[in-house]
Amino acid sequence: MASVALITGASRGIGRAVALRLARDGYTVVLNYRRNERAAQDTAQILQALGADGMLCCADVTDESAVRRMVKTIEEQYGHIDLLVNNAGVAEQALFTDLTASQWRAMMDVHVNAAFYTCSAVLPLMIRRKSGCIVNIASMWGQVGASCEVHYSTAKAALIGLTKALAKEVGPSGIRVNCVSPGAVDTDMMAGFSDADREAIAGETPLGRLGKPEEIASAVSFLASSDASFITGQVIAPNGGLVI
Repeated sequence: MASVALITGASRGIGRAVALRLARDGYTVVLNYRRNERAAQDTAQILQALGADGMLCCADVTDESAVRRMVKTIEEQYGHIDLLVNNAGVAEQALFTDLTASQWRAMMDVHVNAAFYTCSAVLPLMIRRKSGCIVNIASMWGQVGASCEVHYSTAKAALIGLTKALAKEVGPSGIRVNCVSPGAVDTDMMAGFSDADREAIAGETPLGRLGKPEEIASAVSFLASSDASFITGQVIAPNGGLVI
């Protein structure tokens, strides 16, 4: 019986790269998306071309009821979820003094509350089987903070805290919880940056370039594998040396 992985925000970018890598690792992949159905279908078609099994699940992960319905659907289809990758996220730059309460809440919703909802819905299935793995996608800015991204940095820092605390709590049930904290990665989230800004970020990175989504996916793959069977509560930071 193939292991089942649920990836939130899996239609593009890091989420898509994670989905493809896990499919190559032999997982049945459940692709969660919220709005971008076309991109999600494109990802599903790539998976099909690889001969991978899986399904699409449209659900707003900031909606607890929607998350529970999604997990119930997966349970009815496959009976279990072995790996949860909390990848859904948004980025936004703004001066702290210009931030509105609604912007703050939205950032916490998509990163922190969504992870709470997905973990809450999936963990009973894992605890029942005394087995499972959760990988949260954070950010280097959750480790060191970023000017003009206070709400984003705070949300990602909270996700790191959730990872460490939850790992201690569910470790006795045979469940591992870890975090991947990427640096600057060449995805759609970088689309708002000019070529000059992108070059500047690459120049500040000791390895001299932006990261690739596939490199983040490799870190997720490792943490989900038996090679990482004694690793939990940890933060792996593929950031090219930008944060050390």
